[in-house]
Amino acid sequence: MPVPFLGRLNPAEYVALVGSFLLVGLEAFIRIFTLALPPSLLQLCYGISRRLFNRWTSPAQKRAEQRRKSVSASIRDASDFVDLCAMFGYTAEEHVVRTEDGYLLGIHRLAWRKGEEEQRVNRGPNSIKKKVVYLHHGLLMNSEVWVCLTDEQRALPFALVEKGFDVWLGNNRGNKYSKKSIRYSPTTTEFWNFSIDQFALHDIPNSISYILEITGQPSLSYIGFSQGTAQAFASLSIHPKLNEQVNVFIALAPAMSPAGLSNGIVDALVKASPQVLFLLFGRRSILSSATMWQSILYPPLFTKLIDLGLSFLFNWRTQNISTSQKLAAYPHLYSFTSTKSVVHWFQIIRTKSFQMYDDDVHRPLISATNNKYTKVARYPTRNIKTPIVLVYGGSDSLVDIKAMLKELPSQTVANEIPHYEHLDFLWARDVDKLVFQHVFDALESFTGAEHTREEYERYRTVRKQHTDLAKMESGLRRGSHLARGSDVADSDVSTAVGEEMVRVVDLSGSSNEEAAGTGEEMEEAQSEGGVSPTKRLESPLKFESRGPLQFQDRERPLSRESHIPSPTIQQQQLQPSILPPRTSRIARPRGSKGNLAAEMAASAGEDCPNTPQTPVSKAEMMDGFADSPTAAGSNAATTGMMNMMTTPKRRGTGGSHMSFDSMRGGRGISLGASKFSDAAVVLDGEGGAEH
Repeated sequence: MPVPFLGRLNPAEYVALVGSFLLVGLEAFIRIFTLALPPSLLQLCYGISRRLFNRWTSPAQKRAEQRRKSVSASIRDASDFVDLCAMFGYTAEEHVVRTEDGYLLGIHRLAWRKGEEEQRVNRGPNSIKKKVVYLHHGLLMNSEVWVCLTDEQRALPFALVEKGFDVWLGNNRGNKYSKKSIRYSPTTTEFWNFSIDQFALHDIPNSISYILEITGQPSLSYIGFSQGTAQAFASLSIHPKLNEQVNVFIALAPAMSPAGLSNGIVDALVKASPQVLFLLFGRRSILSSATMWQSILYPPLFTKLIDLGLSFLFNWRTQNISTSQKLAAYPHLYSFTSTKSVVHWFQIIRTKSFQMYDDDVHRPLISATNNKYTKVARYPTRNIKTPIVLVYGGSDSLVDIKAMLKELPSQTVANEIPHYEHLDFLWARDVDKLVFQHVFDALESFTGAEHTREEYERYRTVRKQHTDLAKMESGLRRGSHLARGSDVADSDVSTAVGEEMVRVVDLSGSSNEEAAGTGEEMEEAQSEGGVSPTKRLESPLKFESRGPLQFQDRERPLSRESHIPSPTIQQQQLQPSILPPRTSRIARPRGSKGNLAAEMAASAGEDCPNTPQTPVSKAEMMDGFADSPTAAGSNAATTGMMNMMTTPKRRGTGGSHMSFDSMRGGRGISLGASKFSDAAVVLDGEGGAEH
């Protein structure tokens, strides 16, 4: 058989390939050797890894790990999905689905709220009728990833059950709950001869048909994560009848045609020839030794290794997931799948096309022009009739939203959560606040299989209402924090359907939701050498106008964003911000329109004797806040803010002043040195200048 990657790799990639074979061979030797060891020696290895880890960690990190241990140990040690649900007081059912090609899939059901266990749900005419929701996991996962959270309120299945849904969770063939076939044994290569094609042709439609038959419902709602979304894209595109059985398809961290891996050498290697994975891992289960390493390594060390792998391959920092959550969830992260399904993904990445599996082996000496005679079938995703709602992360390296939208129907709705990475949609600290409402809005808006225009309008209306409410609350909280000199940053607010996005981000690279953590997260930040959330804003702040904002990983303008930089000596010197005039609820007094020079001079700590000063009363300032629904609740904070704004700025004093030109349209507030801190803050509005 010809070497599939001959002539496609440069020397550095050949070195990486040889090194990969050596590492895989070493790992195989260690695995075989470990399996032959008695349990007492395995416990010894576990103890050695624990001592090594403790030797490398600081005393503060050790204390934090001990506090987290009691929280995450029970989740980590839970044996299966049923046990995980029972820990939170929920009763789970187990079902088995037989696919058309003979695989037996284990799926799970959560139908009862706490205390409803004796009720009949969707079982006959006299039972309680509930809408059905189906959740499907990602690559190398199983249904446990949805419920292995340290807080009940952050688990999406539990939240859906409490809202009155009949929740079902699926599993792919080959994983922990579906490692059975009536035709093949899992020890044979025939059992593992499947890819995304088989997931789309059999697993998804057969599971949905079984659920609808059991519940007696005409349709259900589909929620997928990562590869679970790709399987739905593929299945809905080739099964027209399935579109009548799915009310809405909600895609969390959607995957269709990723750009590739972050590590250049590995990315080039697999793009040059995806078949090389067969040489490295064989033609059965991929990474099957992961469970062995998990059993012999100290859990915090195992967690660190997973983080290193995610950073190496995808450049994910996993900063939005707490350490205790990682300790609880990472042991449930891996489940078996075929090497062929991973090869399929790399074929998609290489061709930049969401296509079916290519069974042809590319011979190295055949001219590329021969490709015009053969073409691998692409999934016709534009034919999907089911409403699609995408919720993706702005920092997710596996999502190319522009390329994805080109391949989907025009009515597809996309919502971005700017600082989220891939796994954050499962386990982030604030996943219940930033993700769940998108899911609930879609489930409440798309309720039937007709897919009418009224459903789309209803969804957009609901999303706009929640967006406007979130922006208003965020603005009021921000103003209240400024008035009190608060050291707490607002959490990110993501709006839907192309609306404006409002964020507060730490310039160190972490989002402010980390700064807003309490208790466990604060201890983790301190133990890991970070800055305590309650101290992040004690230093002087400075915000300068420098044009469109950019992310660290890619250019992307945002309409309103404030940055919290680390304190520097230069930040003691205030810089004026001059922003173009816009309409605002806080109106500029008529006589003060000529005061721009005075305001600039005042910001610089200078006098401008030739420019008249126009006094501004507190009543005029308070007028813009009078009709706010939360004005009464924040009256004291707002009054304090007004006092600060109307204090005259005098040279050599600690007074403050407000630049009305920068406040027009809510575009900014410039604060001079005050009793709160020697700070200058500008909160930019949409289309505003750069920081």
